[in-house]
Amino acid sequence: MVPVGSARMSEPLLILVENVVQIAWDVLERSDEITDPRDASYFLIKTVAELARRGERRRLMLINRAIDAYRKHRRALAA
Repeated sequence: MVPVGSARMSEPLLILVENVVQIAWDVLERSDEITDPRDASYFLIKTVAELARRGERRRLMLINRAIDAYRKHRRALAA
């Protein structure tokens, strides 16, 4: 039986969100874009969870949208 809300046959939604947040974090960290870890983690979790709640399950799309949203968020804070 496939778990309710699973993104793939073997990946439940919560695991998908966790993995996407970690990958987005790694990309942003490697490019030295995380200045406030608490803000970054809260923002990424909130963003990915909202996208998933709206039905997005494609891992790459979630990662890219989370990274783009975080970059926009940082630019808005700097302005």
